[in-house]
Amino acid sequence: MTTRILTGITTTGTPHLGNYAGAIRPAIVASRAADADSFYFLADYHALIKCDEPARIQRSRLEIAATWLALGLDTNKATFYRQSDIPEITELCWLLTCVAGKGLLNRAHAYKASVDKNVEQGEDPDAGITMGLFSYPVLMAADILLFNAHKVPVGRDQIQHVEMARDIAQRFNHLFGNGKELFTLPEAVIEEDVATLPGLDGRKMSKSYDNTIPLFGSAKQLKEAVARVVTDSRLPGEPKDPDSAHLFTLYQAFAAPTQQADFRAELVAGMAWGEAKQRLCQLLEAELGEARERYHALIARPADLEDILMAGAAKARKIATPFLGELREAVGLRSFRSQTANATGEKKKAGKSARFVSFREDDGSFRFRLLDAAGEQLLLSAPFADGKAAGQVCKRLQAGDALEVREQGVSFGIWLDGECVASSPEFADTAARDAAIVRLREALAPQE
Repeated sequence: MTTRILTGITTTGTPHLGNYAGAIRPAIVASRAADADSFYFLADYHALIKCDEPARIQRSRLEIAATWLALGLDTNKATFYRQSDIPEITELCWLLTCVAGKGLLNRAHAYKASVDKNVEQGEDPDAGITMGLFSYPVLMAADILLFNAHKVPVGRDQIQHVEMARDIAQRFNHLFGNGKELFTLPEAVIEEDVATLPGLDGRKMSKSYDNTIPLFGSAKQLKEAVARVVTDSRLPGEPKDPDSAHLFTLYQAFAAPTQQADFRAELVAGMAWGEAKQRLCQLLEAELGEARERYHALIARPADLEDILMAGAAKARKIATPFLGELREAVGLRSFRSQTANATGEKKKAGKSARFVSFREDDGSFRFRLLDAAGEQLLLSAPFADGKAAGQVCKRLQAGDALEVREQGVSFGIWLDGECVASSPEFADTAARDAAIVRLREALAPQE
């Protein structure tokens, strides 16, 4: 069974060594599993909650995209996209907002922490709190539920948001599912064995503490950062305690077991801190040197990154667009042309109003069109030598033969027996093309 895994990366800063060891590296490894269907996205809408510096957000989007690709994310296997390139996310966010209880959102940790801080300072409880911060859990729920993720790897501070997504999904299913589970209920995944690295001052490595080691800085910048890692005052030749040394914690996050054992033994034997820091630099250079070159090459070609991310968005929207259409139907946002319940509650048969129109060209060949319920052309057949051949193809399509739909840019073709028998017109974009494919399948679905 395939497990769909979804992870968002907020675009408010430059990735550092702690991000790599704690999140990026394990996520990329997990994406290579045979049973994994991985979705990784740049959470740039979430970034707007925390940051009002456009240049910083734009730079962060570029750096984070380049980082994941440089470190080996396979976009042929994983789906990698920007949140802001998927309009279905924000539309779903509104649908979910309309069922999410305010009381539920009142209990969100980030909102409560901001309120508590205001109260402590004698301010109005909601001073400076935006609706973005307050409704952050609903947007996160939309990120997760649009793709029906099974597993969501998060830090412990984010568990509540996944639980809230479950609550919102359950309520939506209850109100609009009509006995069907529209949304999969996601599970938070806490990876206990993922490394949490100390920063230069011994506290958790974090941009908030300004104690990070750059992931893709130059060799000189790396050496300067490592030189600032705090150590005790033991002199060269004096035994060091590896278990209390932040330098050893950093080293073991990137070393093989034999390297760790050797490094530990040398510290106990009295290796100088300067030598230990040099060894750490060598280890990190071996781990990240080639990736650094790929990173800077990608940063220098932003148009290539744009193409990769847009391809990822198109891949994601193949799932998102038809699913959102199903959700719109569920809540009652339906086309007046779509099938509606009759007086007895029985629905009209799907595709009943779609029709084939046959005609003869001036050159004597025979063709047909398939028009949807609104009269919009979905297909124009290839020319046939006689009307009987054209009619046989129509009958096969109407009989529910398995459709082989091949996308061709912003259009598509229908193939039978290895031959293209009909093609669609060109649509405005791939989203319109995908919506037309959904209508085509509905029109040709076998009638009950």
